[in-house]
Amino acid sequence: MSSFGAEVTWQRDGANFADRRYSRGHLWRFDGGVEVPASSSPHVVPLPYSVAENVDPEEAYVAALSSCHMLFFLDFASRRKIVVDSYVDAATGVMEKQDGKTVITRVELYPKVTYAAAAPTAEVEAELHHAAHEACFLANSVKTEISIKLD
Repeated sequence: MSSFGAEVTWQRDGANFADRRYSRGHLWRFDGGVEVPASSSPHVVPLPYSVAENVDPEEAYVAALSSCHMLFFLDFASRRKIVVDSYVDAATGVMEKQDGKTVITRVELYPKVTYAAAAPTAEVEAELHHAAHEACFLANSVKTEISIKLD
């Protein structure tokens, strides 16, 4: 079994908390020492109470799912001696009402992979993506529909 953690820190900094006019800006700190400025999304809490340039939980959720998929894809490609030069994914998440709750109903991955030599067939690339999706710890942990959109 493994355990993972993050420290999330927020401070009021003198704002009048009771009137809901306080900054949602906060900090994520990870065990390796990386600090990430975070905030609520401006789509959820209007400016200036959100910090638009900070990462919001919804973006992080999409990025985490994309990252997990990519890491497994790269692993499976390397096992098959398929050399990947770059992998870029402009992933998107869609938030909607479902059963009276606001949820991210789906995440769409749009991976663009370049290879050192000839690219594998579309069938082999699809197999790699399928295997990555099946193996991804995060994809296996959520109800969100996750789809991979290949050319």
